[in-house]
Amino acid sequence: MQARIDHLVIAAGDLDEGVQWCEATFGIAPGPGGAHPLMGTHNRLMKIATVKFPRAYLEIIAIDPKARPTRAAGTHRWFDLDDAELQAGLARGGPRLVHFVAEVPDAGAAVQALARQRIDRGRVLEASRETPAGRLAWQITVRDDGQRLMYGTLPTLIEWGPVHPSDGMADSGVRLRSLTVAHPRAGDLDAAMEAIGLSNVPVSTGAPRLRAVFDTPRGTVTLDSEGI
Repeated sequence: MQARIDHLVIAAGDLDEGVQWCEATFGIAPGPGGAHPLMGTHNRLMKIATVKFPRAYLEIIAIDPKARPTRAAGTHRWFDLDDAELQAGLARGGPRLVHFVAEVPDAGAAVQALARQRIDRGRVLEASRETPAGRLAWQITVRDDGQRLMYGTLPTLIEWGPVHPSDGMADSGVRLRSLTVAHPRAGDLDAAMEAIGLSNVPVSTGAPRLRAVFDTPRGTVTLDSEGI
C-alpha cells in the first residue's frame, strides 16, 4: 500500500469568509469548487502541487446553510464540521487548517490496515459532485460521528475515480513545501501512517498540531493548527 497527500482541509464558518481568508493569506482567490449533497457542504479549491506532492490541493470547506445533507439521519458531516467546539473556534478566530486527506489506491484495504492498528477510520462512502468538466466521483472514509481522529492528525482516506480535481485546476503560484504533524502518541500515529504507506509526513511528539509550509508569490507562508 502506498498513500500520498491529496489535500489539506481549511474549515470555515462561512465559505465567503474562507475565500477572504485565502486572499488575505496567499494574495490570491481560490479557484472554483462545488457542492456536496451527501454532506450538505460546499467548497473552493486551490492547486498547491509540486514534484514531491504531485496532485496536492487546498480545500476551503464550510457547511452550506441552504443545503440539507442526504446522509442518513443521526450521522454527522465529515471533518468534524458538526462539532460545536470547532464551529465556535471558527466563529472566534476565522478559517483555519484542521485536517488533511490522503489518497490511497484501495480505500477498503487501507481501512483494514488501520483496523489492524485498532483504529476505526470509518466506513467507505461513495460521494460525488458535478463540475463544468463533468462528474467527480470518489470513495472516502467518514465515521458516523464525523470525527477526524487524533485531533485531525490522522488523515481521512480517499480513493478517486478516473478524474482527479487537480487535473483541471489552474496554476495558483502557491506550492506546498512540507506538511508535518505532532501528537502526544507519536508512535501510534507513526504506525498508522506506515500502515497506509504514507511516508512523507514527518511525525513528532508534542501537542496535537498540523503545520503546513508553502512557497508563495509573497514568500513563505506557514499554517499552524496547534490547538485543534
